[in-house]
Amino acid sequence: MIPRLVTAALIVLALNGVGARQPSSQTLPRVAPDAIGLAPAVLDEASALLTQLVADRTIAGAVAAVARHGRIGYQHAVGVQDLATGAPMSERSLFRIYSMAKPITAVAVMMLYDEGKFRLDDPVQRYLPEFAVARVVDAPGGTPRQPVRPVTIEDLLLHTSGLSHRTSDLYRTLAVRSRADSLPEFIGKITRAPLMEDPHTRFRYSEGTTVLGRLVEIWSGRPFDLFLERRVFQPLGMTDTAFYLSEDQNKRLSKTYKRTTEGKLEVGENPILHGRSPTDRERFPAANGGLFSTAGDYLKFCQMLLNNGEFNGHRILKADTVRAFRTIHTGAIKTGFTPGNGWGVGCCVVREPQGPTAALSAGSFGHGGAHGTQAWIDPTNNRIYLLMIQRTNIGNSDAGDLRKTFQDEAAAALNKAPTQ
Repeated sequence: MIPRLVTAALIVLALNGVGARQPSSQTLPRVAPDAIGLAPAVLDEASALLTQLVADRTIAGAVAAVARHGRIGYQHAVGVQDLATGAPMSERSLFRIYSMAKPITAVAVMMLYDEGKFRLDDPVQRYLPEFAVARVVDAPGGTPRQPVRPVTIEDLLLHTSGLSHRTSDLYRTLAVRSRADSLPEFIGKITRAPLMEDPHTRFRYSEGTTVLGRLVEIWSGRPFDLFLERRVFQPLGMTDTAFYLSEDQNKRLSKTYKRTTEGKLEVGENPILHGRSPTDRERFPAANGGLFSTAGDYLKFCQMLLNNGEFNGHRILKADTVRAFRTIHTGAIKTGFTPGNGWGVGCCVVREPQGPTAALSAGSFGHGGAHGTQAWIDPTNNRIYLLMIQRTNIGNSDAGDLRKTFQDEAAAALNKAPTQ
């Protein structure tokens, strides 16, 4: 049982700068819950739920937040970030956000789109010649054939490229999952594998976002991690978001746990690190899921999207470009991991709220992470929901009870108080 996405929008704390970064010059005010229409009594129930999940050893700890109209009405840390040391979870705790890195990568891509570096219908092979040899294999052992059309940039953003995922049996067989030290090396690996179907015929969660990271390097002339650092994280004041952690940040990193059949929590693994330390720079910046972040930092990112591309006095994207993130581009193709959704640029978009998304408005958009993190942005009601946990073996986390339950509680708190 694990609360579904929960919340939030932006807490802007004066966190310590890292490296050349400067702290944000603007913060979102922390206000009393009822100032943004949150019912304190219902929030107390949400906090009690998180506390019970820690007591039940469902999770070791969590940070959850809810924001509205650019103000934080709820942020709560519970449990510990390390069971062995007992270090308490706090608002400054870092998390492996895994696929919540995908919208960040999509923002980097679309910044360069705004600069005219490419068109969405451009074939990927125009910039990565390795894709010119892409072939489709319709069934295991089948004869490779030419795709009906080349893979495009838009296909990579929508997970309709026909590429597979690093966890697939195909990639395992071809040793694609083995460690690569650079993005070009990884691209060379995945293009040895055939496409699973013709482009834009099926949603298939894939390594397309990793390819986008390499394209950002080509279009910008900068390493992907440096591009994000200078063009996204510094302007937004995201001082604790990085592929490679400092020693101080590593001390604040929440450990990942898995639940045993006996109901205990044991330390889990981070497959992206290949056994290396989060401080180790001898690995490529995995655009699909290699980032670490805090609740506060990710709330700043969400607020930028909710503000149609602007935050902290910096315009990151054009307003029209942000609309592409919350607009469904996949038509009738079944997408995502729960029903009623479509896919926009780098994000899941709620088409028909139901089940895990029942508390959201149609048009809400966001992304989750493999170990239970989740962020939803609701433009209709000007809300952000954020939940940060670190749990493996939770099955389909997008449909998890934990995310859904907490999200429902947060929405109930907003719906049971006077609108502000």
